Amino acid sequence: MGSKKPLPTKICPRCNRSFTWRKKWARDWENVVYCSKACRDGRYPAGPAQVRR
Repeated sequence: MGSKKPLPTKICPRCNRSFTWRKKWARDWENVVYCSKACRDGRYPAGPAQVRR
């Protein structure tokens, strides 16, 4: 059996988390910037992710 290729990833500029390609983004991967709707809508402050304690 062949091995799978690793999926492409990007870093979200809002929360600085990496996110992986999803099939629903297949046609629009070049334009995907944020990891989630919450980040896209600005619910999280820009900059380094805060560590919750």
